[in-house]
Amino acid sequence: MRLPPDPIRTWNMTRHVAIYIFPDMEVLDFAGPFEVFSTASRVSGRRNPERPLPFEVFTVAQSTEPVLARAGLRVLPDHTLASCPQPGILLIPGGVVAAELGKPEVLDWVVQASRLAAVTASVCTGAFILAKAGLLAGRTATTHWEDLADLRLAFPDVEVIAGRRWVDEGAVVSSAGIAAGIDMSLHLVARFAGDALAAATARQMDVPYVREP
Repeated sequence: MRLPPDPIRTWNMTRHVAIYIFPDMEVLDFAGPFEVFSTASRVSGRRNPERPLPFEVFTVAQSTEPVLARAGLRVLPDHTLASCPQPGILLIPGGVVAAELGKPEVLDWVVQASRLAAVTASVCTGAFILAKAGLLAGRTATTHWEDLADLRLAFPDVEVIAGRRWVDEGAVVSSAGIAAGIDMSLHLVARFAGDALAAATARQMDVPYVREP
């Protein structure tokens, strides 16, 4: 597919990828993108050892306490909201997001971090957090197939699209459910580090490289 214009795409910088983690998040929603961006840097480092790694991936949470994801997986965050470096890519996973939607401090942080980020992205029901923060107003977006109607109902100013693996609105990108976050992340690798690296990353991970959403 034709990639959208990106005025800050470069080949000689490392881009911070911050993944917000929270209780009852879906494991693959955060772990899939984490694997994509970290694998992309590993593959790039092998191929182009003279260049900076394209991505530095880390997790961020409200505190340094372990985060209990769905099914009981405990995850130790790398940063708190206060200590998090400015993201170049901010990624919000999904899962059970009702509690996060009621946290003004989280929503405010998402808004502030997104202002200087090249892209703010969501996986699955993470789209509800972006919508609540006002980042999807007047835009098109998608989410897990089971939650499309609820997203439309809760946020009528968002054009919710079904049947797409991801929706790229330039500064904001959303993806469908769970495994679609891997496809979206590979798309973002292509946007910021080139199609060849995205294809090589998918090959290394032994997953299909889906170029069309």
